[in-house]
Amino acid sequence: MSVRPLTAATVTVALVLLAAAPASAATSTLADSYGLTTDRLVATSAAFLGLAAAIVGGWAAARAGSPHRSLIAIGTGAVAAVVGVIGFATADGGPGTGNGIVGAAIAIFLGVVAIALGALARARAHR
Repeated sequence: MSVRPLTAATVTVALVLLAAAPASAATSTLADSYGLTTDRLVATSAAFLGLAAAIVGGWAAARAGSPHRSLIAIGTGAVAAVVGVIGFATADGGPGTGNGIVGAAIAIFLGVVAIALGALARARAHR
């Protein structure tokens, strides 16, 4: 199985998420904070990307024979963590304001977990 389609999909998702973040920075109001704002959508998407990366990283760590899964986990985990850091840094308020700060924090955590699991699987594959 080639890694190129998944890598291209990961880069595309990252570019879409990064392009949506600056456009939504000035549009948060109190009335929007109860719905799905653009900031929340970006942060939630990054959190789900981090969750998928952590699952792939755990799968790669459990089965030491596939170095491709570890690279996928490291790459997608890094994208989730970077988008989470950008969302966390650009949030105007705390939790409940519609700025996606909770989703960004979850994306950072899951991205770092995915990177760690991918690195663990990569180290085991080289032994």
